[in-house]
Amino acid sequence: MTERETKTSTFRLYYQLTKPGVLSGNVITGVSGFLFGVTYFRKFDSILFLATIGGMTLVIAAACALNNVFDRDIDKVMARTKTRGVASGAVSVRGATIFACTLLVLGVAVLAVWSNWLVTTIGIVGFVTYVWLYGALSKRRSIHGTLVGSISGAMPILAGYCAVSGRIDAAAVLVFLMLFFWQFPEFYSIAIYRRKEYAKAGVPVMTVVKGVANTKVQIFIYTILYVISTVLLTPFGYTGWVYFVAMLLLGLWWLKIGLGAFKVPEGPESDAWARKMFHFSLIVLLALSTALPLGPLLP
Repeated sequence: MTERETKTSTFRLYYQLTKPGVLSGNVITGVSGFLFGVTYFRKFDSILFLATIGGMTLVIAAACALNNVFDRDIDKVMARTKTRGVASGAVSVRGATIFACTLLVLGVAVLAVWSNWLVTTIGIVGFVTYVWLYGALSKRRSIHGTLVGSISGAMPILAGYCAVSGRIDAAAVLVFLMLFFWQFPEFYSIAIYRRKEYAKAGVPVMTVVKGVANTKVQIFIYTILYVISTVLLTPFGYTGWVYFVAMLLLGLWWLKIGLGAFKVPEGPESDAWARKMFHFSLIVLLALSTALPLGPLLP
C-alpha cells in the first residue's frame, strides 16, 4: 500500500467514526429547523447559518466518535457494528478519543463565537446527553435508554430554529417534540428485527425486556404523538393549512402501516413489517424536513 493509499484509508476510518448516516440525518433536521425559523421570522444571516450548521455538525460528529469508544465492547458482538473502527481495532481508543475531543472543541468554539448562547448550550447539552447519559449509562442499564437518546436526537432541529429565533417558544417545543417522538417508531422498529443481536450484546432495549408485542404498541402510541406534534404548528400560527393537511395525510399513512403490526404474528412476518416501518420513517423524516421550512410560506 502506498503512502497516499495509507492516508486515504486512515481518513476513511476516522470519517466512519462520525457515523455518516446518523450525522447526515441530524444535519438535515438542523438545516430544516434553521430554515423554518428563517421563513417564519423572514430573516436570513448567512454567517449564522454556516456557524450553526457547521458547529453543530462538528459537535454531533464528536459525540458519534466518542460513542464508538464507549460502545466498543457491544459493537464487537453485533453483526452490523463489529467492523467499526474502534471495535475492530483499526482505530485505537486513544486516537478516537483525541479525534472526538478535537471535533468537540472546534464545534463548541464555532457555536460560541458565531451563533448565540442558546444554540451553544443546546449543542453542549445534546453532546453530554448522547455520550454519557445515553451511551455510557442508560443504554446499558435501562429500558429507557431510547428515551434518553431521543432527547439528544431532537437537539439539532431545536438548535437550528433557536439560532434564528434566539428563544424557546411554542414552535421550539413542537419541533423538539416532533423529532423526539419520531425516534421511537424508528428505533423500536430496528429493535424488533435486530432483537437477537441486542439480546446477545446485553443491551436492554424494549423488545428484549418487554417483548415484541409490547414494543408494537409503543410504536403505535409514539407514532400518534408524532403526528399530533407536527400538525399543532398550524393552530399555533406558525404554518399554513397546506402544511397541516400534508403532514396529517402523511402521518395517517404512517399510522396505517403501524396498524399492520397487529395483523402479523411474531417472527419473520413481524420482522418484515418492522423493516417496512423503519424505511417509511426515513421517508417521513425527509418529508418533514422539506415541508417544515415551506410551512410558513404556504396558505
